[in-house]
Amino acid sequence: MKILVLENDPKEFSIIQQALDKDRYTPVNLTSSEQAWAAVETGESRFLIANWDTSDIRKTQCIPRVRASKFANPFYILLITSNISDDHVGPAQADDVIQKPFKLPDMKNRVAIGDRILSLANSLAMARSQLDSQAMFDSLTGFMNRTAFLRQASGELERARRASMPLSLISLDIDQFKSINSSFGSQTGDEVLRIVAQIIREKSRPYDCIGRWMGDEFVILVNGVIGVDAEKIAERIIVGVRGARIEAATDALLNVKMSAGVASVARITASTEVEPLIEQSRQAMARAQETGGNQVFLAYI
Repeated sequence: MKILVLENDPKEFSIIQQALDKDRYTPVNLTSSEQAWAAVETGESRFLIANWDTSDIRKTQCIPRVRASKFANPFYILLITSNISDDHVGPAQADDVIQKPFKLPDMKNRVAIGDRILSLANSLAMARSQLDSQAMFDSLTGFMNRTAFLRQASGELERARRASMPLSLISLDIDQFKSINSSFGSQTGDEVLRIVAQIIREKSRPYDCIGRWMGDEFVILVNGVIGVDAEKIAERIIVGVRGARIEAATDALLNVKMSAGVASVARITASTEVEPLIEQSRQAMARAQETGGNQVFLAYI
């Protein structure tokens, strides 16, 4: 890990360098706060050791500047000063202060503590990100869950409204999925869902909004596409699923098929909402299944 060291005196920098584990830390000597700020901005390091007495860090208000910035990762600041009771050190917003002259093991321990704090902060940030992801995405298919899809689709609808673009909502359902689960078990059912989700992703446009609505139902919002063109997207998915090689736990090949319903809107008005479009597309999908499945029904709204 790189550690920024704001120190004007080469001898003092050498002492700090001796205190750092050579196999773990690489000190970067800086002589001004502007150099330090430039390094901070590039994300070169998340750790700064600064001499409060001899550097310009107090005069330039560098620490408050760092603290006011909204960096993605936390930043740790260790100050070195000859006067630990200096009134100016307290409000400097440093994470730790070490008094000169210090012993090398003391500096080494302070740096190790700062490193552990940064590691802990990073772990917490990763855990928070994972929780946020779990709150938005379905763990089995990787698609947005129902809540996240509605939120994203509402934004897409508003963009289409402002741009006067048409829009279609596609609903898809695996035909006879309950019988697959009951005959071959939920593990096979989950594998079918994963493979179908992969096909849906491959046959859709990279920027289409896709979600798992419930159970074996999926929804896709496609901007700028209506009617036959939206129907073709659904047909590509149906053909892809029908041609997929999906095996059950018994090594039997499953003949998996899908049905789809498309609700297309040529002109989006202020009263157009996402959930009624989803219901219209699901009704069209239900009609496709009622008449034998493995097909697409289209409805203009």
